[in-house]
Order: sequence, then structure tokens, then C-alpha cells
Amino acid sequence: MQNTVAVAAVTFDRPEDVRTLLGALSQQTHAPVSISLVDSGTQPVDRIAAEAQAAVTYLRSEANLGGAGGFSFAILSAMASGAQWVWIMDDDAHPEDPECLATLLAAAQSRGLDVVVPLIVAPGEPTKLSFPFRLDGHLTHERSVVEPLGLIENVGQFFNGALIRTDVFFKVGLPDLRLFIRGDEVDFMLRLRQANVKFGTVTTVALTHPVGWGEVQELMGDRFHVLVPESPFKQFYYYRNRGYLTRKHRRLQSFVADAVGYPLYFLRRGDLKGLAKWAGAYTAGLRGARFGPLKDQKF
Repeated sequence: MQNTVAVAAVTFDRPEDVRTLLGALSQQTHAPVSISLVDSGTQPVDRIAAEAQAAVTYLRSEANLGGAGGFSFAILSAMASGAQWVWIMDDDAHPEDPECLATLLAAAQSRGLDVVVPLIVAPGEPTKLSFPFRLDGHLTHERSVVEPLGLIENVGQFFNGALIRTDVFFKVGLPDLRLFIRGDEVDFMLRLRQANVKFGTVTTVALTHPVGWGEVQELMGDRFHVLVPESPFKQFYYYRNRGYLTRKHRRLQSFVADAVGYPLYFLRRGDLKGLAKWAGAYTAGLRGARFGPLKDQKF
């Protein structure tokens, strides 16, 4: 059978979201051959998985592996099914319509791509993008702006809805579990570029996922901004991992933007404590220190 697809999904204490996701997957016109669901939460969803209409391989993890580790576990299980493609899902995302997977596969075939990613739109507001795209130097959250493009090459908002040819993982590896959360998706995209893997965002199909609007902090209109996650926990991992990826991939432009943008953001707010926390986490990343989940860490 051609174009077999196995889903790699992760969940952490979102039982109703899992129910919604599994229901949406069961309605796809191009049916996945299997769903590997990694559950590391305190509210196990094994019963929901057992009741699903699709074939679910329930994988219980007693350790919180983070997003990167959870996706890696799920991806390996999906690859072991023998499927030609792996479709990656977070528990709080789901395909917008039953043609989502079929559309992604058709786009990959017609354009000769090994990885395709859908648009990510806001729950209840499908005209708005959950995460912005930068086009012609400006940020946009408007679906109507990007949808006519058909494909945005060499850019993707991983991992939600990313459809990846199985052999790509042998070329670029799995998500880096050292990063734990926030940054593993950027690292994976950069590795795709370095390996010359052809990929892009298909703008004619979408997934629904909670928005990240509140994280975007504009400094000079929409031409220059920084991202500030909503919780101290996520802030630490985002800053640390951004510093590490700047070093690993030698992203000079990113380093300059961060070295100017974050001090400017915190100083404008008079938040010296926030600036110190950013500097500590970011420089730890630059040094390649403090990886993985940090126990007894006061954020």
C-alpha cells in the first residue's frame, strides 16, 4: 500500500483534548494505519485510547520526557509500524477537516517534498493564525494573507501536524530530548535545512491549536519583536534553549537580535529581575549547560 501514515502523538493531562484528537483522526479520508500515543501525565488516558475508533498503540511513560522526548518515543513507535510517513500531533491540536491528511500527502507528492506542515489556526477563530508568519519583513496572524500562497518553502511551525517521510529521521535524527521543551522544533527545522531536506508549509489546509499571541512582544512595531512565554517555567526553557541553538547552529543574526531585544524589553519595563533571569538562562544555553528537566529548580 502506498503512502501509509502512522501518527505520533503525545499527551500530558489533557484527556478531553485527546478524545477530540482521536475523533478527528478517525474521520480522516486518508486513514492512518496506526496511532502511537505517548502519555506521561498524571491522568492516564488509556481508557480513551481503548475506546477510539482508530488503532491506537498506547505508550505509558512514568517519566515526563518533555515535548522532545515524548515526540521521539512516539516517532520511534510510529516508524516501527513500517509506515512510509509519520504525522506528528500534540494533544491540544487536531485536524481542521477530514481532508487534512490527504491534502498534505497530495502536496508532498506534487511538489516533491519530504516534509509538509499545515497552517495552525486559532480555536473558534479559523481566520486567525495561532502563530505568526513573517512576510516581507512584517508579522501577520491573518490566514487570508498566507493562504493564497499555496506553499511557503523552507519554513514550518513544527511539530503540530508535521507530516514527515520516515527516512528523513535517519538523515536528521529525532527531536533532541536534551532541550526538553521549547526549542526542539526550531532545532529540527534547522537540521532539515542543513541536510537539504525539501519541506514547506501547505497553506491550503490547517490544524486547530491554542494561540501564542500573548508571547509576541513588539519592540519596533512588527518589524522587531521578542518572544516571552507566559510562565517562568516555559521562559527558562525557551531562553536556555535559544541560547544553545544560537551556539550550535552559529546563528549570529539571532544572537545580535537577542542581545539587543531582550535587554531592551526588560529595561523598558523596569524589570531587572526578569533581565537577570533571561541572562542566566540564555548564557547557560550558550555554554551548553543545564540540559534536560531541572529538578528542584526555582523559576
